[in-house]
Amino acid sequence: MNKQLHQYIERETAEVRTETLFGDKIVNFIYSHVREDASVLFNALTSARMSRLLGYVNYDSMTMARLAGAKRFIAISGVDLDECVDKPGSFKSLRDVFERKIRFWETRPMPNDIHAVVSPADGKILVGSLSETSQLFLKDKFFEYEELLGETATTWHNAFYEGNFAIVRLTPEKYHYNHVPVTGTVVAIYELPGSYHPCNPAVVLSIATPCSKNKRIVTIIDTDVEGGTGIGLVAMIEIVALMIGDIVQCYSTVRYENPVPVCKGMYLLKGQPKSLYRPGSSTDVLLFQKNRISFSDDLVKNMYRPDVHTRFSRGFVRPLVETEVHVRARIGEARENPSEDAVING
Repeated sequence: MNKQLHQYIERETAEVRTETLFGDKIVNFIYSHVREDASVLFNALTSARMSRLLGYVNYDSMTMARLAGAKRFIAISGVDLDECVDKPGSFKSLRDVFERKIRFWETRPMPNDIHAVVSPADGKILVGSLSETSQLFLKDKFFEYEELLGETATTWHNAFYEGNFAIVRLTPEKYHYNHVPVTGTVVAIYELPGSYHPCNPAVVLSIATPCSKNKRIVTIIDTDVEGGTGIGLVAMIEIVALMIGDIVQCYSTVRYENPVPVCKGMYLLKGQPKSLYRPGSSTDVLLFQKNRISFSDDLVKNMYRPDVHTRFSRGFVRPLVETEVHVRARIGEARENPSEDAVING
């Protein structure tokens, strides 16, 4: 497995950054030698039981917290403690760091535009299309959308046929709350079982459609309602990864106050906390109906920059570059003429 650099673009400065891939040596070992030579061991390492055990050892055990060094991790990863709700001294383990709350109402501004779609998380984003006629078409590498939504979910297969998508990859140092990307009413929410593959780029190149194979929660939001974003149906898929023990649904209308589980019929406000990954790295996928979204120009242009060394490019035989985005930042908006044929970013 090629261990080349993996770079991305910092959105605010347009500068190229090199990602620190935590556990990269272990991931490369598991997804080359172990996967090829010991399938039973490979399946065990990507199981729910092993993921929970690794999560406990790395994030909950006080012994390991001292050995790993929460302070050292914070220093290496660049976690900004100044934006946290709780004082840094209150963090007793790495789990406390990963599950931190931030003053998002101050530190993650959101566009004042009813039709804007915002990032569901702090992470690195790629956008694409399920339509072969679109210049953003990415053929079944990150996920196979019918499998991603559930093999029997034919209603949603039809709804998102030839639609568009955004993939937001959260790395271990990121803030791990997911926020609602649009305003609308929940018409369905369900959980799908699966494995616990890491979200390291090497895994995407090693196995087909890892996002579709991991445990995930699918939430379908109707935004064509009064006060909604007006972008049709949106599927928000929250996907576990190695050492993610759970996805806790904890929607709050005001900051983090009085969290409640997300359920069918609930009206969700864009930008509010929806769920929490516990802990590690993970991935969010957003699906949009055909011709309903225009992605932000910079996200589209950045994907094809030839000066950035990205592992994803190897799998697609062309530049495929992620942009780092903040939760609640604009990633697109509802199209003015949704009935028209798709353009480059639609």
